[in-house]
Amino acid sequence: MDQNSIYQLFVATYNPDPNVHKQAELSIRSIEAQNGFLPVVLQIFSSEQLELGARQAAAIYFKNRIYRAWERGNNSSCPIGEEDRNIVKQGILHALVTVPNAVQVQLATSLYTILDNDFPDQWPNFVNEVQSFLSSNDARLISVGLLALREVVKVYQWKDTERREPLQHIIELTFPTVQGICNNLVTMEDLDAAIMLKTSLKIYHASIQVDLPKSLQESKSLVPWGTLFLQLIEKRIPMDCLPETIAEREAYPWGKAKKWAYHCLNRLFGKYGNPALLPPGSATRYNGFAKNFVNNFAPNIIQAYLTQVDGWIKKELWMSNKCLMLTAAFLDDSIKHKTTWQIMKPHTDVLVSQFIFPQLCISLEDEQLWQNDPVDYVHKKIDPLEDFHSPQINVTNMLIDLAHHRKKHTFMGILGFINNVLMAYLETSEGQKNGREKDGALAMIGSLANEILAKKSPVANMMDAFFVTHVFPDFKSRFPYLRARACDITRKFSNLDFSSEENVLILYENVLECLRDSELPVKVQAALALQPMIRHETVRNAMEPSLPFIMQELLNLTNEIDVDILATVMEEFVEIFAVQLTPFAVQLCTQLRDTYLRIMEEISQAKTQNGNGIEGGGEDEVSFNGDIDELSDKMMAAMGVLKTIGTLILSLESSPEVLQQLEDALLPVITYTLENSVMDLYVEIFEIIDSCTFSAKRVTPTMWGVFELIYKALKDTTVDFMAVLPPLDNYISYGRDVFIAHENFQQMMFDIIQMVMKGDHLTEEDKVSACKLMESVLLNCRGHMDSYVMPFLNLAFQYIFTGTMKSLEFKIHCLEVVINCLYYNPALTLRILEDNHWTQGFFSLWFGLLDKFSRVHDKKLVIVTLCAILELPSDQIPHSLQSGWSHILNSIIMVFKSLPKAIENRENMEKLYGEDYEQDIEESSGYDGSSTGDDDTVENDDEDVHDEDNEYLEFLTQQAAAQENDGLEFDEEDEIEEEVLFESPLDEIDPYIKFDEIFRKLQGSSPESYTLLTKDLDGEKQDMLLSILNTAEQNRNALYLA
Repeated sequence: MDQNSIYQLFVATYNPDPNVHKQAELSIRSIEAQNGFLPVVLQIFSSEQLELGARQAAAIYFKNRIYRAWERGNNSSCPIGEEDRNIVKQGILHALVTVPNAVQVQLATSLYTILDNDFPDQWPNFVNEVQSFLSSNDARLISVGLLALREVVKVYQWKDTERREPLQHIIELTFPTVQGICNNLVTMEDLDAAIMLKTSLKIYHASIQVDLPKSLQESKSLVPWGTLFLQLIEKRIPMDCLPETIAEREAYPWGKAKKWAYHCLNRLFGKYGNPALLPPGSATRYNGFAKNFVNNFAPNIIQAYLTQVDGWIKKELWMSNKCLMLTAAFLDDSIKHKTTWQIMKPHTDVLVSQFIFPQLCISLEDEQLWQNDPVDYVHKKIDPLEDFHSPQINVTNMLIDLAHHRKKHTFMGILGFINNVLMAYLETSEGQKNGREKDGALAMIGSLANEILAKKSPVANMMDAFFVTHVFPDFKSRFPYLRARACDITRKFSNLDFSSEENVLILYENVLECLRDSELPVKVQAALALQPMIRHETVRNAMEPSLPFIMQELLNLTNEIDVDILATVMEEFVEIFAVQLTPFAVQLCTQLRDTYLRIMEEISQAKTQNGNGIEGGGEDEVSFNGDIDELSDKMMAAMGVLKTIGTLILSLESSPEVLQQLEDALLPVITYTLENSVMDLYVEIFEIIDSCTFSAKRVTPTMWGVFELIYKALKDTTVDFMAVLPPLDNYISYGRDVFIAHENFQQMMFDIIQMVMKGDHLTEEDKVSACKLMESVLLNCRGHMDSYVMPFLNLAFQYIFTGTMKSLEFKIHCLEVVINCLYYNPALTLRILEDNHWTQGFFSLWFGLLDKFSRVHDKKLVIVTLCAILELPSDQIPHSLQSGWSHILNSIIMVFKSLPKAIENRENMEKLYGEDYEQDIEESSGYDGSSTGDDDTVENDDEDVHDEDNEYLEFLTQQAAAQENDGLEFDEEDEIEEEVLFESPLDEIDPYIKFDEIFRKLQGSSPESYTLLTKDLDGEKQDMLLSILNTAEQNRNALYLA
């Protein structure tokens, strides 16, 4: 294969002429399956004599080709031959040596893909190759050895303990060599040494991510590695060597290397070395290590961290934001163990006033960001994911834990410090006031709101006056960030019960005025503060005249900045003020629609601009190389808008004429989402369709058009079928007449059901939903679906007699498909069962599982179906069923016996559901004012702190494992839970009256059948039968009186 010809094709892929560019891509696609092609690509980007642009293009293609086709079991249309695979593996490490950094990144990704599939079985000598690189005297070879080692360790980074055995071998063979390399690197000053050191520490960190290997727990490993980490942390970076700008400093290689030293120590302590933080499941494995670490290693680490903090406070050394963040995280964990707490305890005042407080004051950089890019500022401060790894978050957590877990020693001291800052601000002349310091003090107060408002708090009753003195004036502050902070602290103290209603209204008016502010961050904070204020009746009343303004501002903000939390605020306003907003519903919905379509168009344009050509992975791999976080923000914002629309629709259930206008307005939203396969938003779209059809209790021509879009979407994409069940059921329940009249709609519904029931990639939960759809068709369309009885039975029996059902729920629902067919048309269904020799086996299985039909609906279905069979003329009843005729009555009595308990259980659940809903409404504003950190609950403020967070995480892990195990086999002891919101046509049927009518009719019209039916009744069963008939009479009289 001619290397030069292929090289020229890669040169052409970045030709400015799009025709040349496209033709080159097509040419590469046409020859990529040929043997020897991939090794030639490897040679091209490895060659130092060729153009960098072509080498980069070749490397990107190589990465995507490897990603798409290296896995042997993915049935690639263009597989990679074994000979090419072997050549690639033989040459890839040496290629890493010669390629420039820009290409090395692509190649490292390719190496990971290969290792993830081939190591260790199909590349057994890989670790030995890496070790030979690490043992070299050539710095370039060592660097590549470290890079390769990182990729293979990453393969095992998140694997559970049972699948990490190869990692143990890797560690034993290579880590001593790596540690020796690091000992030399840490004494150097050049930036290449820092980069290699960073890679080495990332390797170590990846190896201890989910488990601490035994070899790394031993002192002969832990001591030299721990010493190395501390040596690096304490390594002085001369201030004159640091770059000028903050951004460049944050990217400085030695700063990044230090960051990974912090990471390693934090991981060792936080996950394995702190007895106070070990979850129950890990205690037995790591308890010995933790005790040793906390007593013999942690004290030295804390002292080193405190020394660094002291130097930072005195401005003698620089610490990156990540290092500050990790320092705060380690000190926070140290609060919780008595040994480490005793070391920290004397330093708490300094840490609060000179480490935590300065970081919570708005920085000069944040002020500049506010001025230059207020949208980015809001994202940084409002979006928890944006700011998740910021030093501010970690020092805030540290402050909260100090006040909560070591309350006796710290709480009042912290409040005293805050009060001093606030009083100094108050007493300073206007021109000299330090707004940044007040912002930091209020941030501290806001973070401690739960502790301050706790039961038995000594300061809770002072907060009314605190707001009047220190917060109310800031709504008019000349510092815009203080206006925003005033709104923020209002939200944080949303559970504060003011002694004066007048103060509540003043607070509301101030927040409302901030919604008119000229500064975007102030307006956003005001919008967030308004939401919890709804709980005050006086505020709700005061809000009503301003609702159009508030909603319009919320919409404007949503259009200005894509933050999903604003949609949450809108959603609550729509829910609480449904009646008041009805006149504006269509306008509001139209604006929400336009907002949604604008966001989706921006997402589409961003993806289109980045293209999906040869460098993006072609048709097989959509690649977006722009700001992924920005796209994620937009998608979350779009999701929030859809949820608000859904809430708006449900609030208009009593206004059918408005609902019709909303449907028409929303059609472009539904159409765009389904036609463009925006699967991330399918759940919300299906909820909107469900809300439209459920609220209107009918299906309009507009929504029947949507049904065809749903059908196409389900055929073309993989969908969570449980999400689409409710709207599909509504089409049958509320669109019954149209559904019955149009065979094409019936066929589409059957296609959907059949696709799910036969889909190998779908879960049993999905198939349960398909069974429910079959039931809905049979119950709602009685007398019109005869042609679907046989297909429905075939779909159910492909599972019933094969024993492939894992869950009880799926088993019962498959049986209920057959039962529903029997109820729909017993003669037709029994004839089909007989023709296929299914009758005896089915009835035996059904009656053997009667006690598993636990819901009220299940029991009613069994009763009415057996009654329908009893109504049949004797010549339509199969002989196999006649021979066990008395079992039918026994089964009916058995089900009636458990029916009252099931009804009581459902009524209790309905009552609880109603109470929970009310409680959710009451508690939606947040914290309930209680705290486990009250002084009298802590026997000794210096003992270990019980870590509930880790225990809860351990509980979730155990639950997940239990569910995974439960899914492996069918548990006969399970029970299907009652569905409180489930409705069906059977709800209108009284099973007692129905049975009474059939039984008495049988007694009079068919004495022989009646005798066969009752011949095996013992005394107890006869008494139960009389009780059922008496209940029927009572129910009939009650209906008559009603």
